Amino acid sequence: MQEDILNIINKKRLKQELSKEELEYAFIGYLNNKIENYQMSSLLMAICINGMSLRETVDLTDIMLKSGTVLDTSKIKGIQVDKHSTGGVGDKTTLIIGPILASLGLKVAKLSGRGLGLTGGTIDKLESIPGIKLSYSNDEFIKNVNKVGFALMEQTKDLAPLDKVIYNLRNATGTVASIPLIASSIMSKKLAVGAKYILIDLKVGSGALLQTEQEAKELASTMIKIGKSYDKVVIPVLSQMDTPLGDNVGNALEVIEAMEVLKGKKGHLRDLSIELSSVLFAKATNIGLKDAKKKVNEVLDNGQAYKKFVEFVENQCGSLDKIQVSQELKDVLSDKEGFIEKISAKKIAEVSLNLGSGKKKLSDKINYGVGVVLKKQISDYVKKGDVLAQIYQDVKCDYSNEVLDAFKIVKEIKNK
Repeated sequence: MQEDILNIINKKRLKQELSKEELEYAFIGYLNNKIENYQMSSLLMAICINGMSLRETVDLTDIMLKSGTVLDTSKIKGIQVDKHSTGGVGDKTTLIIGPILASLGLKVAKLSGRGLGLTGGTIDKLESIPGIKLSYSNDEFIKNVNKVGFALMEQTKDLAPLDKVIYNLRNATGTVASIPLIASSIMSKKLAVGAKYILIDLKVGSGALLQTEQEAKELASTMIKIGKSYDKVVIPVLSQMDTPLGDNVGNALEVIEAMEVLKGKKGHLRDLSIELSSVLFAKATNIGLKDAKKKVNEVLDNGQAYKKFVEFVENQCGSLDKIQVSQELKDVLSDKEGFIEKISAKKIAEVSLNLGSGKKKLSDKINYGVGVVLKKQISDYVKKGDVLAQIYQDVKCDYSNEVLDAFKIVKEIKNK
């Protein structure tokens, strides 16, 4: 076995294609504890550096999918849709879009993951709600979907279990930013849950896994092709991630902001959530985008979407009134006067991670109450001494300078 896995690693190191049998040997072997962590880490790094062909990517997706069971979607009553984001700083759109679409009568069965790299995971965010249950059997999950219209759970040993172990290893070994690995990870989860219509929010920029529009388009093309091979409609939407999405970065803080948006808070986070919801609703119901957007706005404005979020959390045993954030706050003050031209999503995410909102290694424990809240946004005029942001922390370290460094303040903003 030692020689076989070494041959597979060396083939990929030399930019050679791996057969499906070789991919199965390595990846299923790792799932079954026959391949060591360091060996799989080497193979993942070789894939990151040298890539994979479309055939290899489709094969790996199929291997991940068939490592477990597939949800019996015939038991779900209604049109089933799914939404996924490739990850961005402050991206809590799932917590907004799911309730919106469920309020409109669609069924949203969502299998979500944890944080990856600098980006927070939906499961991590929801775990900041005391008591919430995110592990279910397939039958229990389907029952939740039918009852509420929106249900969300963590990957189980039944649904794409291979992806879960590879996902964790990628996050701990610097092998996150690989288009074939991202595509196979996302699509194996989406295919396991079985929705016909799958919207993929492709985040692009310094605060995302994908740094360039070219990478995003390549990933979109790959996932569309994978979807077609399984008779699924994949709808890619590109959105920018140079600036944090919304004001709050950090698990509990992001849940709180999602609730605020569902209750009427304006801004880019709400606008993007409306756009994504409208695109998916229009496609799934075969109506015009303008009509879809009108209906989406209606359930936001009349409070139905917020009520659906509360129903979703309560159905999964969560207590929204018990969410806690860190009590030690540190104001970050502007050191100059002018207009805010840029807020670095990457730098804000790094501070949040250092505070403990995510994991740097597998054994780390997440601090759900820490993070950063932006008090000013792009184009705002500030004076010296104005509060730019607040740091929610449980550590003695002072990250004020790091947060301040994320803000670029200029005398005037030039028209682009």
